[in-house]
Amino acid sequence: MHCPFCGNEDTQVKDSRPSEEGSAIRRRRFCGECDSRFTTFERVQLKELTVLKKDGRRKIFDRDKLTKSISLAVRKRPVTQDRVDLAVNNIVRKLEGSFDNEIKSEQIGAAVMESLAELDPVAYVRFASVYKKFEEAKDFQEFVDTINTIS
Repeated sequence: MHCPFCGNEDTQVKDSRPSEEGSAIRRRRFCGECDSRFTTFERVQLKELTVLKKDGRRKIFDRDKLTKSISLAVRKRPVTQDRVDLAVNNIVRKLEGSFDNEIKSEQIGAAVMESLAELDPVAYVRFASVYKKFEEAKDFQEFVDTINTIS
């Protein structure tokens, strides 16, 4: 692993431990060249996913983008980073478990909506407002009304 500070190719692992409920390994590393310390994560990737966008473009699936989207939805809510990481892990496993390497962006959005519905109701509505492109206050009201009739 290259040192992110000086680029040295020879870094040492000082500590390894399970992370994200055992779905990742957290490694503390040390660079003997510049005496810096940094952390890396190792995760199992079942397959390379490609996202098919609504306009027909294809992009490599970005786990960090998914994490940022969920983190933004739960911002200033009583949801820990551990719960966000667990939600992301569950969504990624669900997507990787599909039979196709190409996933429609709508499938990702639906999986996030499903996860946020269980995680936090306010985050669910926040994400829905962007995902479903709410334009007016009545769009929020109609969405909340549909939630209330389902519950």
